[in-house]
Amino acid sequence: MINKKMEKAINEQINWELYSSYMYFSMAAHFDSINLKGCSGWMRIQAMEELTHVKRFYDFLTARGGRVIFSEIKAPPVKWKTPLEVFEETLKHEQHVTTRINGLYDLAVELKDHATGSFLKWFIDEQVEEEESVDGVIQSLKLNENNPGGMFIIDKELSQRAFVAPADVTI
Repeated sequence: MINKKMEKAINEQINWELYSSYMYFSMAAHFDSINLKGCSGWMRIQAMEELTHVKRFYDFLTARGGRVIFSEIKAPPVKWKTPLEVFEETLKHEQHVTTRINGLYDLAVELKDHATGSFLKWFIDEQVEEEESVDGVIQSLKLNENNPGGMFIIDKELSQRAFVAPADVTI
């Protein structure tokens, strides 16, 4: 049985992961509106990855005898000035998610909840990859900030990203 304090914290994280997906879909819609299809596709994949995170937390919580409780999801922003601004906001968001995941891990340690601590290690590693990936896009955008042709190449490169559902996450 999962500790009620941990159950509450995981439910809050589930809601945050849903917000993350919602935000990334909003960013994708923004990119579609300015005809940056590669950037839009990249954000759609981010949104789908966040939904797989929801599923992981959901399954873990129910497997431990917890109850998933959904709460209201706030509306995300809908417009940005530049692609660089979108990706900088994405990095800031992912850094906040990292802080949240680390907080969950700290709570698991405090509660001596070894099963949750073990479960969270996947997310800790995932956040390193998330931040690195977004930072790579930011660096490319900064290098090409005054080069419209560079934006075209970056958008084309981002369109190559494909979503692959993790083998351990099933619907």
